[in-house]
Amino acid sequence: MDFETKNVRNAAISGHGQTGKTTLFEHLMFVGKAIAQTADVESGKTVSDNSPEEISRKISIYTTLSHLTWNNKILNIWDTPGSSDFVGEVISAFRSCEYALMLVDSRSGAQIETVKLWRDLDRRNKPRMVFMNRVDDDRGNVAAANKDIHDKFNVEITPITIPVGNGSAYKGVIDVLKGKMYKKPAPGEIEKAEEIPADYMEMYKNARDVIAGSAAEGDDDLLVKFIDEGQLSDEEISLGLKSAFAANKIVPVFAGDPINNSGLVSLLDFMADIAPSPLERLETAVTAENGTASVKILPDKPFSALVVKTAGDQFSGKLSYIKVLSGSLTPDVEVNNITRHKKEKIGKIYRCIGKKLEEVKAVAAGDICIASKLAATETSDTLAADPEAMCFKPLRHPDPVYSIAVAAADKKAEDKMSTQLSKAAETDRTLTFQYNAETRQNVLSGMGELQLSIILERIKADTGITVETSIPRIAYRETVQKKAEAEYTHKKQSGGHGQYARVVLSVQPLKRGEEYKFTNAVFGGAIPKNYIPGVEKGVKQAMEHGVLAGYPVTDIDVTVLDGKDHPVDSSDLAFQLAARNALSDAMVKASPILLEPILNLSVWVDTKYVGDIMSDLSSRRGRILGQNTIGSGIEEIKAQVPHAELLRYAIDLRAITSATGSFETSFDHYDPISGKTADNVIAEAKAFNAKLSEEKE
Repeated sequence: MDFETKNVRNAAISGHGQTGKTTLFEHLMFVGKAIAQTADVESGKTVSDNSPEEISRKISIYTTLSHLTWNNKILNIWDTPGSSDFVGEVISAFRSCEYALMLVDSRSGAQIETVKLWRDLDRRNKPRMVFMNRVDDDRGNVAAANKDIHDKFNVEITPITIPVGNGSAYKGVIDVLKGKMYKKPAPGEIEKAEEIPADYMEMYKNARDVIAGSAAEGDDDLLVKFIDEGQLSDEEISLGLKSAFAANKIVPVFAGDPINNSGLVSLLDFMADIAPSPLERLETAVTAENGTASVKILPDKPFSALVVKTAGDQFSGKLSYIKVLSGSLTPDVEVNNITRHKKEKIGKIYRCIGKKLEEVKAVAAGDICIASKLAATETSDTLAADPEAMCFKPLRHPDPVYSIAVAAADKKAEDKMSTQLSKAAETDRTLTFQYNAETRQNVLSGMGELQLSIILERIKADTGITVETSIPRIAYRETVQKKAEAEYTHKKQSGGHGQYARVVLSVQPLKRGEEYKFTNAVFGGAIPKNYIPGVEKGVKQAMEHGVLAGYPVTDIDVTVLDGKDHPVDSSDLAFQLAARNALSDAMVKASPILLEPILNLSVWVDTKYVGDIMSDLSSRRGRILGQNTIGSGIEEIKAQVPHAELLRYAIDLRAITSATGSFETSFDHYDPISGKTADNVIAEAKAFNAKLSEEKE
């Protein structure tokens, strides 16, 4: 069955880990008759957690897309991970949806990952609704959880359903929009509407007044009527809620017990009838001038689309999840990859329920589908019928915060390991894999230890390659502290033409960050001009490996003062060698020193952890720059910290904050180090270089 754009709804279920997202997703699929029966997470047979690593760990690692039909609408729903290690998966889902369904445990309120994701939705100005889970638990408290959301996010919540009873006394929910009660059904059954009990009528009327006030926020005429008359009709409330929610002016809140299919009919009704269609939201495109423009999702324009996720399937191969943004997509057509300036042939297109693919004949603007085996297409690419179409703004993924050096235990498998890790980085844009020529290591970076360990486990399971890991080496630098001169004569005679060049040069420090300056101060042709480029080349070669620990040299001013050539034996190579040795000798005299990279660090933590974080950063030789209160009980701490002290910070911060903190880093500058710290770095560098030499032999 094909659906017009106006009948498409896209949502992402998100929130803190262990709040029950996968269970809610599973039971929505059941109530919507997309699956015949439900499974629990422990069984490893749920629709969404279907990969071997998800089944073994019993957590969501990847976003899973499924769909159902409800009230003649198609609901595309993503189940997203709750761990910050897999935030890239959540970002892909958010980008493809018109709104998010935030799951909150009524026992705990809004936890840290919910707070972080809420902030991301704020940056996108994207609507969100809340489902209060586990209201049947005696520790659950919907009123307290609602207040927590109000206080942390400074929003007025709009209760669409309210629980009848709490904990073991929970009986079901009242749908305030419909004025009906839905009793908790028998196991395996679906809720049915009935009349509201008399002792809950006052609660219902109060909640309806709140809903009417929220609906009035969506339309100026409704607001005037509500102020004048104090009430709105059912039709006016639905119209007002639809406008207010699409404009992100209200936060609808639901309650229930998904594991018993309670509270889900009202939720699905709202998602189908009130939540925005793609027609009511805008997409961002990149203009020819590299600016941005907001564009509507229109069904009557030529085809264009954004690839929001790329995954691999052992049977179907590479799968591209495509959000159609204009026109429609049909099978067996050729399209343009605008991002990569290549043609792509679309074969069959699919919808999916978890890993089960269902072939379809057309997908309208606003809808999400899957195409297989698009060789050149990756996540964030724009596809379009028109080769001159604008690109859509790429997904913005956070920079990696945790890195490990990797090497195949069997050196013969090194190339195969690199191929596997490169493929992993193509499908998950929060991963990077690259060879660092400076430290001579392959480095894998991502959002956390769990994410990287899962990648390596999967490679071993698929290929048998064991990957050894270590802490990455730091890209230190070397420089000088004073001015010094040196001369070097390169002289070699072994029959025929010899080699001769004499170079006298000086070196002195530059200001930090100025990197390099070269001056030719030779007079009288002591070094012919045609050899000066060779002298500078030799200087740059010497700068590749400093005299202390072999790290690159920076922030030096080199002046060539004098020299001598030979009419027969001089050459460009001879002057390169003389200059290289002269600079090394001059650096030894110029009080060489090590420089270490200093990173800007931003840490976001609950207020109660601020003292612990400050103390920890001080122990890491960090310099605190400031502290900001950003709301929702979260503090931002800014500091500058040596890179060497942050190699395991993702793990340490998780321990300090009970896995609730997050951070970002960026390079700022290099600072000198000396004493025992420098001695240790030099000793480690010499040991590493010796090991490499042994391996080459």
